[in-house]
Amino acid sequence: DGRNGFIGHQLGGVVEVPNSKDQRVKSARAIQITYYLQTYGSATQDLIGEKWENEFSKLMRKLQEEHQDLQLYSLASFSLWRDFHKTSIMARSKVLVSLVLILTTATLSSSMKDCLRSKPFLGLLGVLTVCISIITAAGIFFITDGKYNSTLLGIPFFAMGHGTKGVFELLSGWRRTKENLSFKDRIADAYSDVMVTYTMTSSLYFITFGMGASPFTNIEAVKVFCQNMCVSILLNYFYIFSFFGSCLVFAGQLEQNRYHSIFCCKIPSAEYLDRKPVWFQAVMSDGHQQTSHHETNPYQHHFIQHFLREHYNEWITNIYVKPFVVILYLIYASFSFMGCLQISDRANIINLLASDSPSVSFAVVQQKYFSNYSPVIGFYIYEPLEYWNSSVQEDLRRLCSGFTAVSWVEQYYQFLKVSNVSANNKSDFISVLQSSFLKKPEFQHFRNDIIFSKAGDENNIIASRLYLVARTSRDKQKEVIEVLEKLRPLSLSKSIRFIVFNPSFVFMDHYSLSVTVPVLIAGFGVLLVLILTFFLVIHPLGNFWLILSVTSIELGVLGLMTLWNVDMDCISILCLIYTLNFAIDHCAPLLYTFVLATEHTRTQCIKSSLQEHGTAILQNVTSFLIGLVPLLFVPSNLTFTLFKCLLLTGGCTLLHCFVILPVFLTFFPPSKKHHKKKKRAKRKEREEIECIEIQENPDHVTTV
Repeated sequence: DGRNGFIGHQLGGVVEVPNSKDQRVKSARAIQITYYLQTYGSATQDLIGEKWENEFSKLMRKLQEEHQDLQLYSLASFSLWRDFHKTSIMARSKVLVSLVLILTTATLSSSMKDCLRSKPFLGLLGVLTVCISIITAAGIFFITDGKYNSTLLGIPFFAMGHGTKGVFELLSGWRRTKENLSFKDRIADAYSDVMVTYTMTSSLYFITFGMGASPFTNIEAVKVFCQNMCVSILLNYFYIFSFFGSCLVFAGQLEQNRYHSIFCCKIPSAEYLDRKPVWFQAVMSDGHQQTSHHETNPYQHHFIQHFLREHYNEWITNIYVKPFVVILYLIYASFSFMGCLQISDRANIINLLASDSPSVSFAVVQQKYFSNYSPVIGFYIYEPLEYWNSSVQEDLRRLCSGFTAVSWVEQYYQFLKVSNVSANNKSDFISVLQSSFLKKPEFQHFRNDIIFSKAGDENNIIASRLYLVARTSRDKQKEVIEVLEKLRPLSLSKSIRFIVFNPSFVFMDHYSLSVTVPVLIAGFGVLLVLILTFFLVIHPLGNFWLILSVTSIELGVLGLMTLWNVDMDCISILCLIYTLNFAIDHCAPLLYTFVLATEHTRTQCIKSSLQEHGTAILQNVTSFLIGLVPLLFVPSNLTFTLFKCLLLTGGCTLLHCFVILPVFLTFFPPSKKHHKKKKRAKRKEREEIECIEIQENPDHVTTV
């Protein structure tokens, strides 16, 4: 029909004719065809369009099977939505496997050889408590008409990492209590040890994710995730201190009455056990003689606590180990810093889709063959314009400079020039446009690009559209974002009112802002930690060490994520927010115990801190990391990103709690000299008092 159109952006792998002056195409490896469906906002038309797309996708699959020599890829309007939700369907069984692994790890790590003091059911019930809180939060989310998306797959892992920390801390608090107290006093002591720090860390979770759920966050997926996470954290807190606390009370009563921790039967006497086989003694023995039942701390025989006390604490504080730890931290900091310098917004929407989905295959092939041009950008002029005015024509040319334009305006100006027709006023311009230009077969397709209105006998152009294609390099997405940032301010400042749009712009906008959101949230969170802990901790250096530790972990995870080719998509953003809280969750109790410790030296203080909180930290991080393993078997980029980020979070936190902080705290402030002086003064005063008592009344020596 004589139609002249630009198809450069529809050909891929182009080979030009050698020595061709006008760049004639010899062959092309790929061709891209786009079908535009009419909808007009009608529900019936939308339904017809959806059915057409479904049939078209089926036809493409059928043609692919019939023609194995061709590679056919299709992408419809529903493809991204379908492939995005495919991840959650594939991950269901893997999440259940993760739950089983966490239950097993928590149960085993809470067990002891001592059948009286072993608490396997408490580890099991603790994980189930967190599961109940997550299910309750999900129920509230769906009752309130929440929109599910695959990013919510991370909530069970996030909530589990925080919830089980409270469970294991309560168990450690119970182990630190004296057995000669009543179980009510022991419960009260356990709560007093744990509740303050866990309340503070839960509050920080709520505040930090609350910021993500606030209007300050302009990424809807992040906002929905953070809203659900806030509800999960709130329910988690109340369930642990109510339901799990009740389980702890029940276990305390069983222990006080000398009942077996698994079979709930009375533990027999030592004389009775001596007459039984070895296997029976192993199952039913409490591990201690009756005479030593009230020894200082029989829970020290827990295998993790025993390992830390007898082996690890002595090794990590050894003077010959410290230089290697310093070198290790310098290497860690170097790689983290190097990664942070390489952060870029090069993320792609396919990173959130199932790996083997049609959308990913289409995007890979498109990037391979069609990366030389941007997507077709719709340029929409939404107000009446004097197109016949030479100044308006010049403004349009200036706006379209740098692009290849598929434009009725340019074609019409060329038509007037070739036809030697003058159209310098409104009536002539519109008359020739309607009666001559749009009736020619080669220009009839422009009819859908112009909207006319009639007021009496006068016709007006109230809106029109053009199509722009930009030449790009390999880094297509970044350049398209730069085009957007260039065009959008012009739409507000120029006399011509227009908007630019392409469906992919939704994702371009998302990723152009993705780097700033986690940095702002993390920075505000660290500042909030400093303000809150300043009033809660006696020693100000506790605040300082906490801020340093959390910042080091956060930057380490961010840098190593970049080096591990993890893009800044919405999952990695949420993981960065979670890293901040996870680090506080584990570092805060350890640091505060060290700062407030009254031992003679820093080395003794850090040993005491590790002995008090190391078991809970190791139990929680181990359960957390083991629960991530099934994510590796879900063929989805989203779960791979989640696995990498959370693995780095757990690994960096474990490294700081058990390697870096125990060494650095032994030769950096706070000093413990004032504690030595206080202890010596108290000892001297006690000795003087005892001497006075002995001199005055020798008969009362034993009461002193």
